[in-house]
Amino acid sequence: MFFKKVFLIAFSLVFCVTAVYPASGDGNDDPLPGFNAPIFPQMLFTDTINNVKRYENSKPYWVNSKEELEHLKKLADYQISLLMNYDILAYYGHPGSQNMGILGRHSIEELDIMLSALAKEYEKVSGGRKIQKAFYLIYGTVWPQGNIGIIDHKVLLEYIEYGMKNNILIFIDHQIGRYDPMTSLKRMLPFLRYPNVHLALDPEWRTTKPMVEIGHLTGEEVNIAQQIIEDYLIENKLPGERMFVIHQFNHAMIKNRSEIRSDFNRVRVIHCADGFGPPVLKRNTYAYNANASNMPVKAFKLFYDFGIPGAGVDDPIMMPREVYGLKPRPYIIMYQ
Repeated sequence: MFFKKVFLIAFSLVFCVTAVYPASGDGNDDPLPGFNAPIFPQMLFTDTINNVKRYENSKPYWVNSKEELEHLKKLADYQISLLMNYDILAYYGHPGSQNMGILGRHSIEELDIMLSALAKEYEKVSGGRKIQKAFYLIYGTVWPQGNIGIIDHKVLLEYIEYGMKNNILIFIDHQIGRYDPMTSLKRMLPFLRYPNVHLALDPEWRTTKPMVEIGHLTGEEVNIAQQIIEDYLIENKLPGERMFVIHQFNHAMIKNRSEIRSDFNRVRVIHCADGFGPPVLKRNTYAYNANASNMPVKAFKLFYDFGIPGAGVDDPIMMPREVYGLKPRPYIIMYQ
């Protein structure tokens, strides 16, 4: 009953989005033609950088120039994977809808201030781990019959560019609908040219009968998606590694999930426990996800109460210390 309620309430919110336009669904759009990614304040997942350095330094007769030595020195602070020292704290939603999460209820600047204050609360109980801020945007929103509305790219770019300037990560999430999940994923790939951008798919809405059936992805599809992301990064010479979030609150949402790989060199799959309700139900959902040890990096979503009639909320919402009490502790925490 709990999961059914989650499903019905979540679907009832998607029609509140205003800043969207229909998806072409062909996956060939390039919203950023000719774009060269600027340098993000913190390089992410720098095993890739280390591998390049080892390769270059192994060349016969290789001698670094003065400029190269200075560049390598600047990279010294970026030699540890982000998730080894940082937990990620994100605000979730759609900029065009107040009912789809906190992200649509405030300006970018206000969200930054509020998220910074929340990050301080988490740092008090983090055991010394630092907090990296993030905005988690719904890129493709499901419509009736599984059609998809795509966020206005100008709006999305405002968030990405603000994040670049203010050291904030950006996650963009596609709800898939009736489209092929790999086509949906490929539509988001051009935004990886921004080094603060990471991707996500939500299996719940991969369906032509939203609100009637819960959608799903298979373990094989998740692996194919990771390979597509990795190939894109390599082919386009994009730096660092990227996170790839998969949501789950019901066993049907990921079929054959034991087949999912977490050993890609350039992609870190993140397994997110979704669903709202009292703490006991949320802990049960998280415990079910925790059983998937092949996806060791976990995420956890919480739901604010904005007084919207019929909307799903966490009652009471778990405190930071309680969130960190989950086993295994989540690396990414998001608030809708």
